[in-house]
Amino acid sequence: IGILGGTFDPIHHGHLRLAEEVREALLLEQVRFIPAFQPPHRRAPIASAAHRLAMVRHALSDNPGLVVDTREHERGGPSWMVDTCASLRAEYGTRPLVLIMGMDAFNGFTRWRDWRGILERVHLAIASRPGSRAEDEAAELMAERLCPIADLACAPVGRIVEVPITALDISATQIRELAAQGRSTRYLLPDLVRDYLSTHQLY
Repeated sequence: IGILGGTFDPIHHGHLRLAEEVREALLLEQVRFIPAFQPPHRRAPIASAAHRLAMVRHALSDNPGLVVDTREHERGGPSWMVDTCASLRAEYGTRPLVLIMGMDAFNGFTRWRDWRGILERVHLAIASRPGSRAEDEAAELMAERLCPIADLACAPVGRIVEVPITALDISATQIRELAAQGRSTRYLLPDLVRDYLSTHQLY
């Protein structure tokens, strides 16, 4: 089971392609998209939690391998990943869980709340684009725990795998700016999401 947390403000093709490529590379049964109710590491999202959750539902509606997970929305308050991983571990027992993140996020991982507690509950899959690399404390952590993808199922938690992915230069910030200027966001995000943000005039 893959786990992909995020603000998704809005969700776009970069998120979807990342999840699909990691799911395929790691032979994951599914990737669970978990929209943060209140992201603790960044400023408040522009769209409400309810709108962001609705956009994720629309984006995933045609792919049974990518599913929405509402636990952070239901929990409310700051969305600490260690709490989410504990909740998932309680639900899925001993099944391998893989938290997916990009290299930029991984480079800040040792500053997350109780990051060691996260590694006691899940594996990490680091999606790496050409030219990206682990730095400083993240590089040390990767050196300690990196394993081949084929070995991921041999340990229940605490391993790190690196998954090279296609570099899609799409950002939520870019989409919000285009929408605010009345410019086209076509081909950057799913049509259902584009229609939703247009209907609700989110950005």
